[in-house]
Amino acid sequence: MKKLIFTFMIVGLLGSLTSVNAQINDGHQFLKKHINSVVEEVEEVKSPDKKREILDESLGNIIKAIERVSEKKSVSVSEKENLAEFKDQLIERRDELNGENGYGTIPNSQLNNFANFIQQDIEQADRLVTLSLTTVLLIVLILLLI
Repeated sequence: MKKLIFTFMIVGLLGSLTSVNAQINDGHQFLKKHINSVVEEVEEVKSPDKKREILDESLGNIIKAIERVSEKKSVSVSEKENLAEFKDQLIERRDELNGENGYGTIPNSQLNNFANFIQQDIEQADRLVTLSLTTVLLIVLILLLI
């Protein structure tokens, strides 16, 4: 009888882990889709000023979401460190976009390429994989609210 109960507990635990992994992947997929929609919007717009504005606002929104999540007490120290590194990366991209903090401004003719570069950079960021379900979902929820 104990073996049967133990087996059910293991099966239940494995099932819940699969669910958590799927939710994390859903959060990552949402973030990727969000970035992809920004890139598509940038590519559709003709005005370089509008392209720059869209990129700046999008990067700003993700930075705000990361700051809000980082302030939560439920976020572990290691996750806060990962978020800080990710935030620094986004701030650096924003500085490049706007020609601040020692960077030259991205030329108007290169804004579509820069948007694609940002997308690839974010999608390949290993830091996102190390964030917990709670952290990823908080970022997604805050992005939805902004």
